[in-house]
Amino acid sequence: MCPHHRGMKLTITLTVMCTAIASIAALAAAPQSPPPTGQKFTLANAAIQSYIAIQRDLLEAAELMPEADYAFKPTPETRPFGQLIAHAALSQFGGCSILQGGPNPKAAEKEETSRSKVVLIALLKESTGFCNPLINAMTDESMVQLMKAGPNEVARGLGAVGLSVHGNEVYGTIAVYLRLKGIVPPTTARLKPAQTKGN
Repeated sequence: MCPHHRGMKLTITLTVMCTAIASIAALAAAPQSPPPTGQKFTLANAAIQSYIAIQRDLLEAAELMPEADYAFKPTPETRPFGQLIAHAALSQFGGCSILQGGPNPKAAEKEETSRSKVVLIALLKESTGFCNPLINAMTDESMVQLMKAGPNEVARGLGAVGLSVHGNEVYGTIAVYLRLKGIVPPTTARLKPAQTKGN
């Protein structure tokens, strides 16, 4: 978990609930062919689909930014773009190691370490690969099971959906960095396929 997340508090729980509701709404609103006769939206399904979506968004955003702009930061006080990618990846390793109930394989890594675009994309992909089996195995039953998180016991589902909440938070910042460089964020580009860089 990253430092600015102050544990599993009520605000996180509410954010998780809102994210799950938003995921269900997005799935329901998505164009279907042929129109569905009815679908089941479960807690686990919403959590998994949200996780899959943000992994795609983060990776595509990382790939879109040119290598030369990985050091870009809008103001002196903000993190450079590359550090945001490292932050997303290392946070996922931390969160999923809790879900796994084992050691964090990247505990010694620092997000401030200078890394190339190729290395950062590989790190992000590695973190997704580490998390995938844990998230994809989620069921409605396992989401309410309690697990140890430091001195606390928390529902496994909070850890799963928390990955999406945090990932979307980081992606929102990344999207601004892309815009400042005249690059259309991937989520917008998918909505408007004809849109080109700088629009």
